[in-house]
Amino acid sequence: MLGKIIFAAALALAAPVASAATTAVAVTNVNLRAGPSTVYPAITVVPTGAAITTFGCVAGYSWCDIGFGPYRGWVAADYIQVVYRGAPVVLAAPVAPAVGITVVSFNRAYWDRYYVAYPWHRHWAAYPPYVTPRVTSANRSVTCTGGTCVGVRSATGVHGGSTAQTRTCTGGACTSTRVTAGPNGGTAARTRSCAVGQGCTTNRAVVGPGGAVHTGSRSFQRW
Repeated sequence: MLGKIIFAAALALAAPVASAATTAVAVTNVNLRAGPSTVYPAITVVPTGAAITTFGCVAGYSWCDIGFGPYRGWVAADYIQVVYRGAPVVLAAPVAPAVGITVVSFNRAYWDRYYVAYPWHRHWAAYPPYVTPRVTSANRSVTCTGGTCVGVRSATGVHGGSTAQTRTCTGGACTSTRVTAGPNGGTAARTRSCAVGQGCTTNRAVVGPGGAVHTGSRSFQRW
């Protein structure tokens, strides 16, 4: 079934672009949220392998505006799979423009358009306003060979600090490693591995400026 969905997505991407919408697939069970952050309420759960439509992503391509059946909302890009150069890959900043996914905004107008019927609609002011990440410099690249794609991106913050991320995808499975260094010292590292039908596993390690260490892991295997 998933193979048919991916094949259909490939056909959609090969056809002339009539709108900003891009066919995609959910990598694992994931909450569809009312905004580009986990602080926003969950609308429904998008199941593993479900066909979704991606309408765009916020700057940096960390969260994307998608449609799933009658629902509209936001999903982290790490859980979205698209077809790039004939191969299924998890959505990443270097891939997004190549498959026609543009940068879009999240604001009160979006909230009022899609969520007026929900009980939490009137509580807009209770949620922290979304702020577009600011960077002084950013570099992105992606290379694909023999069905394997490797995306690399890095950014330097306006107040110092830096982030570097590498994502490798092949055969429907992806591994992403991100390392962030704070402007005042300390580092945070995260490795996430996802595969269709097998869910995702995330490992984190944080080292504070004073040397304190915190580690943790999380797995998503809900199908």
